[in-house]
Amino acid sequence: RQAPAVCFTERERRRARAPHPGVMSRASGKQRVCYFYDSDIGNYYYGQGHPMKPHRIRMAHNLLLNYGLYKKMEIYRPSPATFDELRKFHSDEYMRFLRHITPDNMGEYTKQMQRFNVGEDCPVFEGLYQFCQASSGGSIGGAVKLNKGTSDIAINWAGGLHH
Repeated sequence: RQAPAVCFTERERRRARAPHPGVMSRASGKQRVCYFYDSDIGNYYYGQGHPMKPHRIRMAHNLLLNYGLYKKMEIYRPSPATFDELRKFHSDEYMRFLRHITPDNMGEYTKQMQRFNVGEDCPVFEGLYQFCQASSGGSIGGAVKLNKGTSDIAINWAGGLHH
């Protein structure tokens, strides 16, 4: 099946060829890559049997170092996201919950755990809030670099984990 023909005006063709402001054209050279990594991230543990294993992020980082890929990017240690930064994306109640819950006091938060779907898939573990701060801090840092046009690609392996 053939795609329908698309007709462009000369202006549209020029516009399509012009790089978007802040984005380096592949034809014009290398893309700028920023990589956010917190060396403490691999110390967090979701619990036995959970598929999310933050130590795999450390393993990926070691591969990046051993294969010399780090030479092709700017590496940053993310600043932990502040409570106020996290509140821009989540409710105050949820952020207070994450800040205060621990494996030792989970019994006090049964209703909130159910409400926020925290449990088996998104477990409570030691240092949960600090993990969320580090993970989110890298994603926010990457977004800032992309939005300012100082990077074309942002990597934060910890940015896609639960919570």
